[in-house]
Amino acid sequence: MTIIGWIQIALYCAIILALTPIIGGYMTRVFNGERTLLSPVLRPVERLLYRVGGVDETREQHWLTYTVAMLLFHVAGFLVLYSLLRLQGVLPFNPAGMTAVPSDLSFNTAISFITNTNWQNYGGESTLSYLTQMLGLTHQNFLSAATGIVLAVALIRGFARASAKTVGNFWVDITRCTLYILLPICIVFTLFLVWQGIPQTLGAYVDATTLEGAQQTIAVGPVASQVAIKMLGTNGGGFFNANASHPFENPTALSNFVQMLSIFVLGAALTNVFGRMVGNQKQGWAILAAMGVLFLAGVLFCYWAEAYGTNTLNALGLTGGNMEGKEVRFGIVGSALFAVITTAASCGAVNAMHDSFTALGGMIPLINIQLGEIVIGGVGAGLYGMLLFVILTVFVAGLMVGRTPEYVGKKIEAREVKMAMLAILILPLMILGWTAIAVVYPPAVASMANAGPHGFTEVLYAYSSQTGNNGSAFAGLTGNTPFYNVTGAIAMFIGRFWMIVPAMAIAGSLAQKKMVAVSAGTFPTTGGLFVGLLVGVILIVGGLTFFPALALGPIVEHLAMQAGQLF
Repeated sequence: MTIIGWIQIALYCAIILALTPIIGGYMTRVFNGERTLLSPVLRPVERLLYRVGGVDETREQHWLTYTVAMLLFHVAGFLVLYSLLRLQGVLPFNPAGMTAVPSDLSFNTAISFITNTNWQNYGGESTLSYLTQMLGLTHQNFLSAATGIVLAVALIRGFARASAKTVGNFWVDITRCTLYILLPICIVFTLFLVWQGIPQTLGAYVDATTLEGAQQTIAVGPVASQVAIKMLGTNGGGFFNANASHPFENPTALSNFVQMLSIFVLGAALTNVFGRMVGNQKQGWAILAAMGVLFLAGVLFCYWAEAYGTNTLNALGLTGGNMEGKEVRFGIVGSALFAVITTAASCGAVNAMHDSFTALGGMIPLINIQLGEIVIGGVGAGLYGMLLFVILTVFVAGLMVGRTPEYVGKKIEAREVKMAMLAILILPLMILGWTAIAVVYPPAVASMANAGPHGFTEVLYAYSSQTGNNGSAFAGLTGNTPFYNVTGAIAMFIGRFWMIVPAMAIAGSLAQKKMVAVSAGTFPTTGGLFVGLLVGVILIVGGLTFFPALALGPIVEHLAMQAGQLF
């Protein structure tokens, strides 16, 4: 652990805090339909899109109609992407001559990208054509990210509105999100990445002769545009198999730092959007503070674990920390910080192999996902996931003081608590359920590269990542088998949409309620006491749910390492 490392962490946090109210204010104006700096250019395009799509932008939707529109939108996206994967061998923009993707892998990949998971059981440069990467994956990166954002905004409207029957218009929200927020930022971001050395070309792969005289084929393609939205939209699906550790996806320390900023910037800004829309920005800062406490705790622990290394490395005189599986150009702090950021958000991009982290260092990314990726989380998904825990927290606070819980002027009653618990219970159902099956089913066990607790962690991480719509891989697990492709797709689908529906039901229920005036008995939700209670509820729920599984994986592996046994 070095001074430079601490400065990098502090600088990162300072920039995110500075950008939060700026981006949050802009996003609020976009979703309120107000004029922005880009309106003179983009407003005519927006009107044209509504006219072509037959959308009445003045007509809002009931929460159920909003949700059904979102689901049908993703059914269409699944069919388009699945077809592209199966037919890519006969489609254009395929200079490497990629053949059709197998049906089970196509099914897994299509589900993965429509759910903002971007789990990849394949190597992008050896499996997918340029057309599939652009029209299929990059296209879905925009739409799945926009979906998460607009669903969070719909839930915010539920808190902000009184005696209302609608929560917005899905088609209007997703158009504005893509047109005014994601596309403009990604255009600038793509140009920056090209400047840093990331390819953006439709030219064929390049053949080169190495210094030893051997022939090497260097994969290139439209990389920068996909990297921009995969980071900004917290998607994470890499153009290359090595993802953000590949020099053509993340060539410099500067590109690494800016990519980390892009992962958090929209998710953090949404907390400010919440505060602005409910009429009290302190509410948004309180939510961000709870996220920040969990994030900093994870960063400090992971950085310490990787900087300390292992007893075996230290005994060999390698006291510089654990550099296994890390890129030298990023170092320990750049790798540990990236790992915590990418799993605190549901990004899934990795610049180091989590499988090579120490047992405790690798446990932190796993815990981030299992908590529901509410520490910033996927764009939108992190906020509505955190708001589910807020509902539980004010319910607990209400029990303490013996009165009906309230939050931002809305009474939290049985319906909201039940829906919140239903959404939260989806995680252990999929994560623990499928892990239990996989570690006893012989074909699934055969995919594990390591024995003992490390092998168990590989499987646990895989289903945690897929259910949490993260997409990062612990590595060491051969996931491209019919069992993992199908069960993983089920976990991703349920983890995304079975959480969304209860959240939208809460939005509709809250929007219909009247505002309740603040009284002397109202529990304050903007101070340190509330932030501490919220963090405590999150850790208690997560600990009671997943600690036994963690004890069988990274915790026992660490204890075994202390005794000199490695896996």
